[in-house]
Amino acid sequence: MATHNDFGKIAEDLAAEYLQKKGYKVLTRNFRFQKAEIDIIAEKENLIIIVEVKARSTDAFMLPQEAVTKTKIKSIVSAANHYLEEFNRNNEVRFDIISVLPDEMKKLTIDHITDAFEALDAN
Repeated sequence: MATHNDFGKIAEDLAAEYLQKKGYKVLTRNFRFQKAEIDIIAEKENLIIIVEVKARSTDAFMLPQEAVTKTKIKSIVSAANHYLEEFNRNNEVRFDIISVLPDEMKKLTIDHITDAFEALDAN
């Protein structure tokens, strides 16, 4: 069985692949600012999409997207603002969550939640 970090990396790779197949251009992965990290920053139709990837080996306790707390949103928004400044981007931004869970057959499934939260949710 893959370790927790390996599973997270596999989930991020799957999410990036999924986005590319859907026509998104992956700009960067694992962008860090202070203690915050953005898993994937992508672009589609002149939108910057900030993607938080959540993976769980089971949804018995909570769905992966339920693990995106107000504190996590704050750090993602902060890192996103820094990214936009650093790369002089003034595109509109959308915040998505991609959850990765195994199904009954142990095959990993992807659930892409577009517009999962807004920067205002960090307040």
